[in-house]
Amino acid sequence: QVQLQESGPGLVKPSQTLSLTCTVSVGSITTNYYFWSWILQPPGKGLEWVGAIAYSGSTYYSPSLKSRTPVTRDTSKNQFTLQLRSVTPEDTAVYCCTRGHELGTNDDWGQGTQVTVSA
Repeated sequence: QVQLQESGPGLVKPSQTLSLTCTVSVGSITTNYYFWSWILQPPGKGLEWVGAIAYSGSTYYSPSLKSRTPVTRDTSKNQFTLQLRSVTPEDTAVYCCTRGHELGTNDDWGQGTQVTVSA
């Protein structure tokens, strides 16, 4: 059973860059044909897909967030990372990493990590 664990700062100041890491256990992020995604949920709102990195290393992004949210990976550590640039209080949310069997699916989830953007 794959396990995903998010890590990162709980509090970030406006205009800073937020960096979140998902560490994957029991399974490789390069295994065909999985997609590894980031999803956020602002308080009181629904889930929003941010972006994904495929088993191949190809990346996919939400059109509304693309310019601010590069997703990268470190295969030696079996981790993938989300960077959210120039954060504002509107980026306050619970951020989750997931694994899906194809782009757009989310079969396995991390527990999520709360990020608050505040001065």
